[in-house]
Order: sequence, then structure tokens, then C-alpha cells
Amino acid sequence: MSAVFVRPSRLRRRFHRVPALLAGLCLAGAVQAQHFAPKAVADRTVRPEVRLAFKRLLAAPVVQRTLDAVRDDHLNTIDDLRLLTEIEAPPFKERQRAEAFLARLKALGLTDATIDGEGNVLGLRKGRGTGPTLLVSAHLDTVFPAGTDVRVREREGRLYAPGISDDTRGLTVLLSWLRVLNEQKVQTEGDLLFAASVGEEELGNLRGMKRIFAEHPEIDGMVGLEPAPDGSVLVAGTASRRHEIVFSGPGGHSFGAFGRVPSAVHGMGRAIAKIADLKTPSFPRTTFTVGTASGGTAVNVIAAEARMAIDIRSDAPTELRVLERRIFEAVDAAVQEENARARTDTLRATHRLVGERPGGRTPSDAVIVEAAVRANASVGLRTLLRGGSTDANVPMSLGIPAIVVGGGGQTGGFHALDEWIDLHEAWRGAQNSLLTVLSLVGVQRVSAPLLARRSAAN
Repeated sequence: MSAVFVRPSRLRRRFHRVPALLAGLCLAGAVQAQHFAPKAVADRTVRPEVRLAFKRLLAAPVVQRTLDAVRDDHLNTIDDLRLLTEIEAPPFKERQRAEAFLARLKALGLTDATIDGEGNVLGLRKGRGTGPTLLVSAHLDTVFPAGTDVRVREREGRLYAPGISDDTRGLTVLLSWLRVLNEQKVQTEGDLLFAASVGEEELGNLRGMKRIFAEHPEIDGMVGLEPAPDGSVLVAGTASRRHEIVFSGPGGHSFGAFGRVPSAVHGMGRAIAKIADLKTPSFPRTTFTVGTASGGTAVNVIAAEARMAIDIRSDAPTELRVLERRIFEAVDAAVQEENARARTDTLRATHRLVGERPGGRTPSDAVIVEAAVRANASVGLRTLLRGGSTDANVPMSLGIPAIVVGGGGQTGGFHALDEWIDLHEAWRGAQNSLLTVLSLVGVQRVSAPLLARRSAAN
């Protein structure tokens, strides 16, 4: 079933000129089939209190000035982007970039900002104390190892550098928000907890976000920033488990022991071939890959050891476990075949969990989602609900409302050395995301917070 979109009429693209919201609404029904059943969100309307909050926000001069200021701050965000991108932040080595980000937070007024025990940068912008605590975040780390050339280069209107969009752009949008909120003296009802997290990429295992939620039970919701097309709202967290599998045997001479000694490399090869032939469901989307493989010591040696790393993901925990079991069965079968060839049982395979990301989902009718949908509709954007594996997996797994939205700009080449971002009118995305945030925490004498305190909800 196709999703239906109703585009608001006569709406202008520029936030600073939007007079008032009209009755039309872009339904949050366009979903990726691999993540959602379309009927779950089709033909749904945003609740009246959300529409009313946005009507008040967009009519308020202080909000319009703030959104204008986001546009006017665009060049500052480009300077920040160049600065932070050129500070490398490999997994588990994010400290230098963290310190630079911390310095920027303090310069922008969050003098109590700190780096926690895991390496996250945290700074609280207090509201009036009458609303929720909303975490707004982007991650510090990139996938690139130490020593990668992270200099920013410009070609044909695009900026190129490893990690420039994933997720350094998100960091700079956080700084821009803080700058304009302070300059415009915006008093929110709820608190905004600004965070630059560690451990989002590779085997970081979401360690930064896990630490934040373990130590800050006061957080009532999260809005994360990642590279995403305008109108995209991530509401599902794809779970993953990663294993290292080690094959070990006696080894031997390639000629003298041939036929009598099993090869760890051959056993691994048999396993990889079996795993590659596994079939997985397209809904719920379930995937695997043998990401790395190595072994052996010399070309004329029957390998005594080989190892591989495998990534398993699914939008459904049950399918994840099923696939994991089938992969282990394939490994066992491969070991048996290699042992049978040598008429022995000396080849073994062991596995250990090296990474785990919990999965979860924010319901499509949650107020945090409807706020993002309404922000999109106010500028004529249709909303695409989607899933993925991000820092938001952690709060979602805990039942805490969380979404991930874009910070503006066109992006591409993720996790590649030629990663790029086109910042032409990227401020529009930063405006849109900030409007969502303001609706959730509320603005003094303008609108009440849409996001409820968890303590009150319970």
C-alpha cells in the first residue's frame, strides 16, 4: 500500500516568512518497506496539540528571529566544520576533537560543560525548570583510522574530507543552535543537554550513549543529528551483533602434512562459502557480512590459525537470533568437513561477541515523531520514516522517545575517503531540526513543551 501525502498549500520555503500553519499536513506514511509495514502509519493525522504548538511557535517573533539567526549563522558553521573535520577522531581516540568541541561549548556560554568518563562532551543549557530534559546530540568519532588525511578540500561547490558529513556536520549544527539561542535570548521551558558522543562507529558499541543514559536518568527524550535527506526521520534502531570466529588446529608442512592435517584457512573458507549462501528475509530486513578474514603464517604452511569477523543485523530481535544460530551451524559444519577430509578432529572453531547494539523503535504516533512531521510539513516537506543503526538505538531500547534527523546539506560518500557535503542552503535543515527541538522543550510565553517528563508519564 502506498503512502499518501498532502502538501500544505501556499507555504513558503523560508521559515522566517512562514505566516501560520495551514490545515494541510504531510502524513508520516512514506516508509521503507524493509523497515515498516506501511499500514502502521498510513492515514494518520498529527494530534491537535502538536498543530497548535507549531502555530504558536511560527507566529512568535522570538522564534522567527531565532530561525533567521540560524540562516545568518551559516558561515560560522562552515568555519566550525573545517576546524573540527581536520581534527582526526578515530574510534576510541576521539579525545582531541572532544577537547576542541568542549572549548567551543564553553566559549558559547556552557561554562560547566565537561568530558565524562567515557569521553563524551556534555553541556546543559538550562530552561525554566518547567519542562522535560531533551538530549540533542551528534557523534565525535569517524570510521577512519589514525593517520588518515582529514584535510578539507573544496571542488565544484562541495567540501570533501573523511567524516565531514558523518557526523562532523551534526556537531557544527549543535554549536550553531547554542550560539543563536543565546544571542536571541531564547528561554526554553525544558532543559537542553548538548552532547558530542563517542563510540558510535565501528566497534565503539555505542559506549558513549550507553554511558550517557546510565548516568543521566533525567533525560526524557533524544533528538540526534546525522547526515540525512530533508524530511527524513529515523524512528527505528536496527539491532546488531558482531562476532570474531577463530579457527585453530595443529598446522603443518604444506607438502609433508598434506592430507593428514586440517587447515584453519580452508576451514574458514568453507565456513564463509556456507554463510554466503544463507537466505535472509527482506522484511524484517536482516543482513550479514564477513567483514574481515585473515590467517596463516607462510605460503608453504598449512595454517594453524585463521580468524574472521562477522556483522549480523536485523530490524527484529528474533530474526537476529535465528540468523546468528544459522551462522554458527554453518561454521560447525565447515569444521566437520575440513576435519573429515583429513580424517581427524583436530580443527576447532570458537567465537566471541565483540560488539552488540540493542534495537528498538519509537512509535510513529509518539509526540516526538509528530513534532518532526509537523516541522517538515510547515515547509512543504513530506516525511520519510526510516530505520538504521545510530546512537538513538540506546534510548529506543530503553523505551525513551528518540529520533534522528538531518542537520541540512546534501551529503554522500559516507565512510569513504572522498566523503562530501554540499552546504548550499544547508541552514534550512538546521532551522527545521531546531524548530522540532523547540516544540519539544517549549518556549517561554510562546508554547508549552510537547515532550512529557518521564517521571510524570509514569
